[in-house]
Amino acid sequence: MDLLFLSRRIFLGDGSQETPLHGGIVVDTEGIIRRVLRTPQEVNTYLYNTESEAVYDFGDLLLMPGLIDANVHINEPGRKDWEGFATATKAAAAGGITTIIDRPTNATPTTVNVQALKAKTSIARGKIYVDVGFWGGLVPGNKDQLVPLLAAGVMGLQCTLCGSAPPVGEEFAAVNEAQLMEALKQLTDAAETEAVIAFHAELPLEEQVQQKDSSESSESSTKTYASFLSTRPASMEVSAMQLICEVAVKHPQRRFHVMNLSSAETLPVLQQCQQHGAQLTAETCPHYLSLCAEQVPDCGTEFKTWPPIRERNNQAALWQALLCPKGSLQLIASDHSAATPGARCLTYGRGRGNFMNAWPGISSLQLSLPIVWTRGMQLQQPLSLSDVHRLMCWQPAQLCGLSSFKGRIAEGYDADFCIWSPTEEFTVSVEDLHAANKSATPYAGQRLCGVVHATVVRGLHVYQQFEGFGQPLGKILLRKSSHKVVKFVRL
Repeated sequence: MDLLFLSRRIFLGDGSQETPLHGGIVVDTEGIIRRVLRTPQEVNTYLYNTESEAVYDFGDLLLMPGLIDANVHINEPGRKDWEGFATATKAAAAGGITTIIDRPTNATPTTVNVQALKAKTSIARGKIYVDVGFWGGLVPGNKDQLVPLLAAGVMGLQCTLCGSAPPVGEEFAAVNEAQLMEALKQLTDAAETEAVIAFHAELPLEEQVQQKDSSESSESSTKTYASFLSTRPASMEVSAMQLICEVAVKHPQRRFHVMNLSSAETLPVLQQCQQHGAQLTAETCPHYLSLCAEQVPDCGTEFKTWPPIRERNNQAALWQALLCPKGSLQLIASDHSAATPGARCLTYGRGRGNFMNAWPGISSLQLSLPIVWTRGMQLQQPLSLSDVHRLMCWQPAQLCGLSSFKGRIAEGYDADFCIWSPTEEFTVSVEDLHAANKSATPYAGQRLCGVVHATVVRGLHVYQQFEGFGQPLGKILLRKSSHKVVKFVRL
């Protein structure tokens, strides 16, 4: 028998209405939406004529499509103590996120070949509370693995133009322009034009290396945020964006995407490229929209990330690029990258608070929705529910090729729901967070608005406030490709 989900405030996200409706959603035993009931009268008629297996009435809570986070670092296998599948997907579920896409960089091995992808998926099965997809890695020397990775089901290929921090830097090396063009030629020769190529967009400059060396000479300066920020100026992002735009214009048939953009100085370059017809999209992150360099305390390495959190005056242009009808930023993703307190230089001792040595990454997966909602409601033109849906549900679904079955409430779509109260407030307590390393968050003690009460994935309650989690029944999502890996076995 079918399930029935009721609320006086259902936001469908299908473009048919801008305000929530009072109605219900009929979900079949496979977790697929069978019917949307758009009025109380339709609900009453359905209840009178049909017996449901269960009816879930959420009253005045807002029921909307589950959020999709296309930028999450899960470090299993290899660094489960940093962040594993169980803890990451619990954090996602507690934040109303029903689908996450894992980055290829921080696990051991990194996801740069089919064997590593299979290792990821085999470990994930039976542990995940939400649906999980994967980015594949593009690194020097793996061009022959790109088409097999795409055929095996990764959502796209991700590379970095600037080496990752140790120890990951040795395992997931940066690509240069020549290596990038070589990889694109490999894909074109294989007639693979569907996949998106995503970038961590910082380009190192010689002067920056010298600047970093000089800053590290003083032990006291390594514990101030200003000294770290000076080593990663906006020019690194601008240079990377210029390179990416040149490549995107030369390859108009291919999709490109910039991850975790922090600097507003890149936006004119990005917008000009988009206006020239290139298929280039970009995202920013909750921490760039809500945190600023001026508020980072000495030794506050929980605020360190790449690209860095910049000054307060940088934020307005990012919000404008997100909220304008033809803005250059298309979505928001967490870039959740947790690590142990030791790696983050948060343990006591001489190395505590050393910004130069700390692992860069913000732990915020569970808090993305309330962070964005709280800050967005403070804008002169406040963030709307439609904006949240577009930036955190629909556009991520389109980027990852999921928009035919995720990202909206409509017949034939997965019954993925985020049920929350936009007006309810809470204070961030590390004890309530579900990521592997709770203390390494810059949001501890902040007062936020927007409380997630329940999360439903394909009709299954995976999270319920005050009651905890259901079973880990999330699915592995593998991209459907026109290219298949075929092995011929001689008998």
